[in-house]
Amino acid sequence: MLHRLGVCGKWIEWVKACLESSLISVLVNGSATQEFKPRKGLRQGDPLAPFLFLIVAKGLAGVVRKEVEKELLQILTVGDKQVKVNMLQYADDTLFFCKASPQNAFVIKVMLNCFELVSRLTVNYMKSRIGGVGCNQYFI
Repeated sequence: MLHRLGVCGKWIEWVKACLESSLISVLVNGSATQEFKPRKGLRQGDPLAPFLFLIVAKGLAGVVRKEVEKELLQILTVGDKQVKVNMLQYADDTLFFCKASPQNAFVIKVMLNCFELVSRLTVNYMKSRIGGVGCNQYFI
C-alpha cells in the first residue's frame, strides 16, 4: 500500500526494519517468558502506530473522495458558504458526514469493508452509527 501512495522504497524498508526487529515477551504469573518475534501487527503503545495509521487513513480519504466524485455518496454542505464536508479524521477515529439514506449507509459499509481487506485493520462497528438530531438514522 505504501508503494501505491508514492512512499520512497528506502523509507518503506526502514519501516519494515523497525517492525521486524522487535522482540517481545509476556509476563506469566509475574515471570517473563522467553522472547519471541511477533508475526504481525504493532505492539501496543508503539510510537510508529499513529503515524502508520495516518498513512493508511489517507487511503480511506482517497476512496471517499472518489465515491463523492462519482456521486455515489451524497455529502453535506455546511454554513453560509456551503462548504462540502464528507469526513473528519482524528487520531484513529473517522466520522462520515452525509445525507441520511439507505444508499449512503450501503456505500459507507462497502467502503469500510474494502478498507478492512486492503489495510488489514478492523473497523469497530460497535462505535458506528449514522444520523443526528432531526435526521433519519441508518445503522451500519
